Amino acid sequence: MAAAKIKKGDRVVVLSGKDKGKTGEVTRALPKDGKVVVSGVNVATRHKKPSQTDPQGGLDKFEAPLHVSKVALADPKTGAATRVRFETRDGKKVRVAVKSGEVING
Repeated sequence: MAAAKIKKGDRVVVLSGKDKGKTGEVTRALPKDGKVVVSGVNVATRHKKPSQTDPQGGLDKFEAPLHVSKVALADPKTGAATRVRFETRDGKKVRVAVKSGEVING
């Protein structure tokens, strides 16, 4: 399996869809499905019927997973969307932002 270009805790920019241009932090990475969950982005609403356990019912808002191709890493320097490159520095494989050449922590 290849190394992940986008990981949990990364700051990302949404490239397409209703939340295009929004930035957020990856709260969950789902590598098997090729999806990520970003905080405050792609918020879905589910209508809950009142039940024994939840007598109130109502609206349940949650962040739905986004396909990883719809997000790009935010450049650590500028905050703009950037691609990710892998380089070997000091004998360690690190992620590098293509736009600025900055090493991405993590």
